[in-house]
Amino acid sequence: MKLSKYLIGVFSLLMLFSVATFAQEKEMTKDEWQAEMTRLQTEKESLNKEISSLQSDVATLKSKNIQSYEDCMKELYQMVGATEADVNNFRTAVNELDGKISRKEGPKADRQKDLDALKMNKISALPEFFDKVHNQMQAALDAWVEAPKEVNYTVVKGDCLWNIAKKPAFYGNGFAWPNIYKANRDKIKNPNLIFPKQEFKIPKLTDEEKAKYEKIKTNYKPAPVK
Repeated sequence: MKLSKYLIGVFSLLMLFSVATFAQEKEMTKDEWQAEMTRLQTEKESLNKEISSLQSDVATLKSKNIQSYEDCMKELYQMVGATEADVNNFRTAVNELDGKISRKEGPKADRQKDLDALKMNKISALPEFFDKVHNQMQAALDAWVEAPKEVNYTVVKGDCLWNIAKKPAFYGNGFAWPNIYKANRDKIKNPNLIFPKQEFKIPKLTDEEKAKYEKIKTNYKPAPVK
């Protein structure tokens, strides 16, 4: 009731202000003044009807005794056999795995196992999680092209293990040549002697190995030329 009185009062003031402003901008005849007052009175009656309709809707909603948001969520959690703490833990697990997938923290197969475990959890059926867990994260995993653990390379004339390791397609660091040597000991008797048309496996470096060889490269100081 207070709201309707307040709105009617505000509208009345606006109506008077509008008429006064209009009258100042243009000298009105008596007929024009009367027409403007009639138009505003019609708008006032229309707004009064809208206010009455809104008040009726509010009264109807109050009579239905609608549950609070918190009660609705608790009821929803009960449907999947979970507590609020369970849902919070699940949310944390989803965000952590989503980050790993986005950063492509492999192996990819392990991330798929993690996602499958989340899918098996009934909490994933909640509206907050369903699309992300069952669709978005799976789509990101499907689009993740994992680099092979090793590739093959055919030696050409003039090659040496250093130059092969230095190729941008492989390590981009000649100091990493021992990795190629270790992976092909059955074919390489002497690391200083390799031959055209030999097939070598070029294994992928681990993060630890990358850091190791990068440190060697950074700290290397060539002997001074005499």
